[in-house]
Amino acid sequence: MTRYPRDLQGYGPTPPDPQWPNGAKIAVQIVLNYEEGGENNILHGDAASEAFLSEILGAAAWPGQRHANMESIYEYGARAGFWRLHRMLRDLPVTVYGVATALARSPAQVDAMRDAGWEIASHGLKWIEHKDMAENDERTAIAEAIRLHIEVVGTPPRGFYCGRSSKNTIRLATGTGAFAYVADSYADDLPYWIEVGDRDQLIVPYTLDCNDMRFATPQGFNAPEQFFDYLRATFDTLHAEGVAGAPKMMSVGLHCRLVGRPGRAEALQRFLDHARTRGDVWFATREQIADHWAATHPHTRRENPSQMDRDSFVARFGGIFEHSPWVAERAFDLELGPAHDTAVGLHSALCRAFRCASEDDRLGVLTAHPDLAGKLAAARRLTEESTSEQASAGLDALTDDERAIFTRLNTEYVARHGFPFIIAVRDHDKSSILAAFQSRVAHDRAREFDEACQQVERIALHRLKAILP
Repeated sequence: MTRYPRDLQGYGPTPPDPQWPNGAKIAVQIVLNYEEGGENNILHGDAASEAFLSEILGAAAWPGQRHANMESIYEYGARAGFWRLHRMLRDLPVTVYGVATALARSPAQVDAMRDAGWEIASHGLKWIEHKDMAENDERTAIAEAIRLHIEVVGTPPRGFYCGRSSKNTIRLATGTGAFAYVADSYADDLPYWIEVGDRDQLIVPYTLDCNDMRFATPQGFNAPEQFFDYLRATFDTLHAEGVAGAPKMMSVGLHCRLVGRPGRAEALQRFLDHARTRGDVWFATREQIADHWAATHPHTRRENPSQMDRDSFVARFGGIFEHSPWVAERAFDLELGPAHDTAVGLHSALCRAFRCASEDDRLGVLTAHPDLAGKLAAARRLTEESTSEQASAGLDALTDDERAIFTRLNTEYVARHGFPFIIAVRDHDKSSILAAFQSRVAHDRAREFDEACQQVERIALHRLKAILP
């Protein structure tokens, strides 16, 4: 594998300012998962009973059998839990992740969702695993989920979250062209764009930690206080980051059969009361967040190094290490991915190729560099990059005395070390360059070879920052 598909870079140390409406310091997004009636059940044509996210920890699927206890737990969510949460949340913007077959079996609940003005997003056709589905079967299931959703709700879903997804789910959902956002990601605190073929898809990440599902997992919440404390701590941390200038989004994941139980619902109410005490919070649906992000941070496509073919890659980056395209050629053969599509990332790959090279190869890079303020500069025969770099430090405008000093030092340095004096001039001005020159000329060759190589890498970083984000 020479191309790594996962994006471990994200926004890096400087995430974008989401510019939430009215200067909000945090966007709080509440999701109500509506799955009751869409779970695994032989009544639904499935092979076995449900075994996921219930009061029965460690439950196993019963092949070919109905599981009465499991069914009644899910039924509680539809019969009682939903209505308790509806009373608590009906005055807030909420996104419902609605399993299409579950919605079809719950007309009264759908009517209540619509009356409350909640967004009803697609949660797939059935609440079942997709990981082992054939790609075409999953594509068909997503299409049927959209069709049935429109039939039941009356409007098409603008968001999609499968939850029990496969490696193909995001790509297949994007391929429909139907969704303003897809939520099958837990990778960030902010929305982000992905490219799937010729489509640009906004991802609005979801959460599994600020999620009542942890009441139904072996390692999770076993008391309401734990749920409240975790939600409060998350909110307070993200709110503080927003006050400090880096606003984020907080997702809260709920299930009718879990937090809809009375003892847990109290913890949710305490969190809502806590969040409402702040006046700079934007409660929003995921659809509202997606529309705001698309308007504020529309996606712009650019050429990414990790996706280039060899010839294009070498043509574009072969001059980053002075007159040494072999560095780019060897870097191209490394395991590149989205993390290498930035200046810092690609710099890492190029430096790895340079550092692994023989001393003779690295010496060739050093000797390819021109003398500072030397004859090539005077004859205007430097590369465009070198010309700009030397000019940035004023080396294109030396007095006669300064030029004589540089000429003498260049001659002495090359005679002593066998390669030109190299320094990342964009880190310096004319006086500090001269001081470094006078200091380094006396170093032993091994020390200076290492220093020159480090300076070559530094120059490469400056050059990459001029052309990559």
